[in-house]
This record gives sequence, C-alpha cells and structure tokens, in this order.
Amino acid sequence: MARELGQPRNLAIAADDTLDSGRATPVRRPTSARALQRIAIYVVLILGALVVLFPLIWMLSSSLKQKSDIFTFPPSWIPSPILWSNYPRGLETMQFPMALRNTLLIAIPCVIGQVLSCSLVGYGLARFRFRGRDALFILVLATLMLPTQVTIIPTFIIFSKLGMVDSFWPFWLPAFTATSGFNIFLFRQFFLTISPEIEDAARIDGAGPFAIFWRIFLPLSKPVFAAVALFSFLFYWNDFFGPLIYLPSTQNKTLQLMLMSFQQFHTTDWGPMMAASLVIIIVPLVIFFFAQRTFIQGVVFTGIKE
Repeated sequence: MARELGQPRNLAIAADDTLDSGRATPVRRPTSARALQRIAIYVVLILGALVVLFPLIWMLSSSLKQKSDIFTFPPSWIPSPILWSNYPRGLETMQFPMALRNTLLIAIPCVIGQVLSCSLVGYGLARFRFRGRDALFILVLATLMLPTQVTIIPTFIIFSKLGMVDSFWPFWLPAFTATSGFNIFLFRQFFLTISPEIEDAARIDGAGPFAIFWRIFLPLSKPVFAAVALFSFLFYWNDFFGPLIYLPSTQNKTLQLMLMSFQQFHTTDWGPMMAASLVIIIVPLVIFFFAQRTFIQGVVFTGIKE
C-alpha cells in the first residue's frame, strides 16, 4: 500500500524532470569571444578617430616645422627643431586682433538674430493653424535647394543701392529676418514635440501667443536653441564667400579673409599659416566640447513628434 501511495509522487517528479530537460537552456557566449568582439569594436573606433584627426594632427605638426620640412616624404610627425615662432608670426601677419574683432562683430549679432527670428517663425508654423500653412512650410524648405551663388547677385545689388557694401549690415539684416530655412525647420520640428495641453493651460490662464512662447516654449527648448546657435556661429565664423563679396576694405576683413595674406604669387608661408589656422579652429572646438550634450539633444529631439 505504501508503495502504491508513493507511486504518483514519483511519477510527478519524473514528469517535472522531463519538462525541465525539455526547456531551452540559454546558451552563454564564451567570455573570450565577447572580449574579442569588444576589442574589435574599439580598434575600429580608434582607427576611425585617427582618420578624422589626421588633418588636425598634420596641421599641428606643420605649425611647428620649418618650411622645408613640411612636405618631406615620408613625413616626420615630430618637428625638429620646434619653431614656436610660427605662432606669433602667423598671428601678426594676419592682423589677428582686428580680424577677430570683425569676425565676432559679425558672428555674435547674427547668431542672436538667427535664434530669435527663426524661432518665432518656427513657432508660428508649428502652433498656429491658418490656411496655407503647409504650403508655406514647403516653400521654406524649398529655399534649402537654392545655393547662395544663385541669389548673391540680386542681393548684392540691393545692398549696393542701399549703400551698405563694405559694412556689416549685409550680414545683420538677413540674420534678423529669418532667412535660414534649415533653422526654421529645426525649430518647427522641435516645437511640435511639446504637448499642446501645456499651451492650452497657459491660454486658459490668460497668456497670449508671445507670452506662451517666451515663458513656456523658450525654457523648454534650450537644446534646439543651443543647436541652432552653434550651427549659426560655426557658419559665420567659417564664412569666406560672404565677407569676400561684401567687405573689400582691409579694416573690415575677417579671420578667413586674412588667411589669404599668407598666399603670395609664387610662394606660401606654410608654417605660420598652419599656426594661424590652428588658432582659428580652437574656438569652435572649445564651444562644441562644452555644449556637445545640449547640441546632440537638440539634433536628436528635432525629428521626434509626440
């Protein structure tokens, strides 16, 4: 009797063992294979970083070399002797203080103008409903397909008739009139991600459209504001074509124009030129280093719509 009573229990235990043996046990990847995969990823990333940093490394090395050692093959990456004098020579040749002042006088007001004007236009296209809104937005996007060289002649004629050539007004006025379709697109796409309930609650409290923009949308949109400001600053800092057209006099030339002072008819002073170029690119690198998190957030969140 005891054996018969214990038989179902043994059958249950045997059934459980059969089920356990039939379950798919997770296959663990060997630790060595995982380590090799991680090492391969790091090697690829390091090689990619070296490819990207190669021009910067070559520029740094060339800025400390003699002119005869810059284009030797195979190249020597460590200068011998090290010519620190290339830096003061380069900055003196390009009249760095004057060129830096002119560049900042263009870049800073234009960045402010682009941020304010394009954000207001993007806010209107994102939150206001009116007839032809989508067609107007498509027209704004269509301006991205027009290269600057197409509109430079009529624009130059207009500013020439107004007597604004050889001044900074040809840069300031377009910046404060929302002429960048790309910046408008960034603001519009980001404003679409903000919940409309927040706007409705502010409207119930009596806030107008501008108050809603200034008190609600502006604090919530710091990433896209930082992204647009960085894009605009880099554009005006590195702009060569615009100052070449509108700024013929020496006292108004920017950093990019003054780099041409190293190029002569038969020769180029490459060492000081590389030194001056390295000093010029330090400012954008420092700005991007400290603002990269906010910048990346603004770019990532721009295309997301709730």
